[in-house]
Amino acid sequence: MNTFIAVTQLIFTVVIGLYFLMQILDTKSADSALKAESKKELEKISKLEKISLTKPLSEITRPTSANEIIGQNDGIKALTCAICSKNPKHVIIYGPCGVGKTAAARVILEKAKKMGISPFKSDAKFIEADATTMRSDERSIADPLIGSVHDPIYQGASFYGSLGIPQIKLGAVSKAHGGVLFLDEIGELSTMQLNRLLKVLEDSRVFFESAYYSSEDKNIPPHIHKIFKEGYPADFRLIGATTRSPEEIPDAVRSRCTEIFFNPLTRNDICRIVKNAILKSGFLMEEGGENLISLYAKNGRDAVNIVEMCINLVEVEARDKITLTDIEWVVQSQKYFPIYFEAPNQSQKEGKEGVVNALCVTSFFQGAVMEIECTIKKCDNKNGSVKITGIITEQDIEYKNGHYKKPSDVKNSVENAITVIKSIANFEICDYNIHINFPGFVPVDGPSAGAAIFLAIYSAFYKKRVLPSVAITGELSIHGLIKRVGGVYEKIEAAKKMGIKKVIIPCENYLESHKVSDIEIVPVNNVFDIIKECFPKEGDLHRYDENVIRSAKKSD
Repeated sequence: MNTFIAVTQLIFTVVIGLYFLMQILDTKSADSALKAESKKELEKISKLEKISLTKPLSEITRPTSANEIIGQNDGIKALTCAICSKNPKHVIIYGPCGVGKTAAARVILEKAKKMGISPFKSDAKFIEADATTMRSDERSIADPLIGSVHDPIYQGASFYGSLGIPQIKLGAVSKAHGGVLFLDEIGELSTMQLNRLLKVLEDSRVFFESAYYSSEDKNIPPHIHKIFKEGYPADFRLIGATTRSPEEIPDAVRSRCTEIFFNPLTRNDICRIVKNAILKSGFLMEEGGENLISLYAKNGRDAVNIVEMCINLVEVEARDKITLTDIEWVVQSQKYFPIYFEAPNQSQKEGKEGVVNALCVTSFFQGAVMEIECTIKKCDNKNGSVKITGIITEQDIEYKNGHYKKPSDVKNSVENAITVIKSIANFEICDYNIHINFPGFVPVDGPSAGAAIFLAIYSAFYKKRVLPSVAITGELSIHGLIKRVGGVYEKIEAAKKMGIKKVIIPCENYLESHKVSDIEIVPVNNVFDIIKECFPKEGDLHRYDENVIRSAKKSD
């Protein structure tokens, strides 16, 4: 019996020994296979690292200092004040694509690190992220912006997962600690992400939650206890960039940030960018090439892309100089459409009847000069009409059960202008066919075109020409008063660039600084002032009671 037991124990001992021996051999074999596979992958990566293509021209021409960012002097100055001071601010940069928002944020941080008053250290990081790709799921399993917790159920057989320990995955806000988090297209973040981001901005820390965390669990490492109890540091400065308008960004975000506006690039700016790209590329360009490119490039990125394609063309054809023919071929083959920068036709010294230059503000608060056309024809059947053409925008107004279209302010301005014309002239709509056009395929909205619309109707009705060197802006009341409008500074700057000699603005907008302007700035109170300013030699060719205007002004 004892012999049987001894034999049985021996057999079990041998079996167990063989089992563990096989486990050890399998582990060693697996380790050897893993090392061999890892060695192959490292060799493969090493070979790939030895292969590199040349840098694109956009990388070569990327600005390395604030002085190299073209056309954004005011924006760069404002960004410098916001970031390089003793107490840097969170910032939102508004502006179209390709005008230098990202490059400006990079160079300004580098500048701040070199200033003694700045809290940014020499090793402060610039973390760049695209908000359009910062997607998170409802369970917060993955959140590349804020960070997330990987609970054991999602970790599988990992070290932390096998011990039932939740694992912290840091997001961009924590990686940017002590530096700058640049969020491109910040307006694309979801409401939930924005709310979580605002919480981080307020606390300068990220707090995590997990149903698997227990403060009494001794298996959880001390550093994870510290993160769950105190949060993870995330003290950074946010620089958000967007192509959206300020109204599309939540007020909660805007109120915490300094808002800075980058302008669309002018034609001269594009020319400077082209010259810089040509200089850094080492190629030659035929004279006038930068002017030709500036007719087609909407921004700096377009300009550099056109130059780079021209360089590729001359390289393929073994030449060293870009010709105007090369540029024409590139813009045609790449389907670039011309952008016109035409000034008002100064050759027609007397102008045209019913044609008036109006001042407006386009997207990103850029001033512009646009024409307003009006024709008036007598009709015999008392069936007159008013036709308005051009791109007249309407605004979506949301309410509890849906939305409705708010009529364009331009249409309201037309009605106001007709009301005023009826009060000063023998004018009935039923006797005339009126056609008002806003040419140029430029979306028009806002009440600031009211004064210009009135002047166009008046010019067409009395067949009096307005000089093309005159431009006007102002809201028109039904009593003929010219009311305050926005964007006057931008409008005056646009008028200067377009060769305008005289600008008519509301008295309420007039500043003493306008006296030293390069052009004549004329403040007006009412339509009577406009008529006298535009037709000084014609006298009063209408029945007009100035007392009506005066009494209306007093009542206002």
